[in-house]
Amino acid sequence: MKLAILETGRPPGDLGGTFGDYPAMFADLLGERFEVETFDVQAGQLPDPAAHGAYLITGSPAGVYDPLPWIAPLEQFIRDSSHAKMVGICFGHQVMAEALGGQVEKSDKGWGAGLHRYEIVRREPWMDGAREIAAPASHQDQVVVQPPNTEVVAESAFTPYAALAWTDRPAISFQFHPEFSPAFARALIEKRYDVVPNPDAAIASLDAPNDNARVGQWIRNFLNGETE
Repeated sequence: MKLAILETGRPPGDLGGTFGDYPAMFADLLGERFEVETFDVQAGQLPDPAAHGAYLITGSPAGVYDPLPWIAPLEQFIRDSSHAKMVGICFGHQVMAEALGGQVEKSDKGWGAGLHRYEIVRREPWMDGAREIAAPASHQDQVVVQPPNTEVVAESAFTPYAALAWTDRPAISFQFHPEFSPAFARALIEKRYDVVPNPDAAIASLDAPNDNARVGQWIRNFLNGETE
């Protein structure tokens, strides 16, 4: 399958040089089963909607409500790509929700950082039987109005719409970051030490086991049309 990764942001500071960019992180997460092409959405690059079987939208420091010239074209691309499989991560999750009838805001709960735990409230065919997962989080914004034609797949008290599955198109999205290694997630908190609440606790949480590989398998299953 030809997978287009829509790169909407880059690791801050020198972290990209140490850990790689977000498309590289997703390539590591998903393995070598996909023919990957990357598009720099911030630079105005969007693929031909007919050229790929699937799209993955990365995280970004931007908010979907920011007056940036590349966000509206991305939202229109999302609306126009109902034929193809689509996966959104963090900002990708948010921009898909916003483009398709939901609402995103900077949450009054503040930063979510470190290893977060989510309850699985709906099992999709591409998932295994896990009842709870743990994955790195790094966000201030949240989906606050669920988009129409979606089911909530995972939730937590902090993030009620942590994972969504669309019912009218082949699309899924996650607020958390299965592509973040614990080392990168830790370095990211250190970069934001003065703004993340309880940064030491957030960093320490990343020592616990995570379900990144499990969620990566779920994404592979979804993209390949496989079931557990």
